[in-house]
Amino acid sequence: MTRNEPRPGPPAPPLTAGLLLAAGGGRRLGGRPKALLEHRGRPLVEHAVAALRAAGCGVVHVVLGAAEGAVRERAALEGCVLVGNPDWEEGMGSSLRAGLDSLAGGGADAALVALVDQPGIGAEAMARVAGAYRGPGTLASAAYGGRRGHPVLLGADRWAGVARSAEGDRGARAYLRAHEAEIVLVPCDDVADPYDIDTEADLARLER
Repeated sequence: MTRNEPRPGPPAPPLTAGLLLAAGGGRRLGGRPKALLEHRGRPLVEHAVAALRAAGCGVVHVVLGAAEGAVRERAALEGCVLVGNPDWEEGMGSSLRAGLDSLAGGGADAALVALVDQPGIGAEAMARVAGAYRGPGTLASAAYGGRRGHPVLLGADRWAGVARSAEGDRGARAYLRAHEAEIVLVPCDDVADPYDIDTEADLARLER
């Protein structure tokens, strides 16, 4: 570099898109869509979107399915990309495929994948996992007690492979199992509680 050449600036931070899977119909909850379950006076889907944004996601794609019209009408999701998944009853895999397809070509470097029914996982854990980005081949996930959980960070080079393997209720599980040695585990025990809202008994965890 000559004396008059400008010094290169720091590299631009990665563009991480939030991908929220919020299509579940709450079969074990009497058919109540999980996205609209109320927590602290707001639907779960709003809490999850707010956490992804606070974690640094420049754009958030939300995959909807069960009661899609009601979610669009009742939840404040301004600025989000809303992705309808007509095949949501097939399981989480179809929602993951729909979400990754909506991200393709949008310029994001990675997708931070979160589930709508885990209100105990907030912005701090999400930001910690997003910070594990090291390039388009990144695979990272939160870890609780040394075990892999959500959210999961998928570098853009991983999206096609994840989508091909996403079937039924497994989501990215099959792909992650096949690439276990490449996953960066990010301990989040101290900042998050990874419980799911799946059954009537779980509803007690929601704060009115």
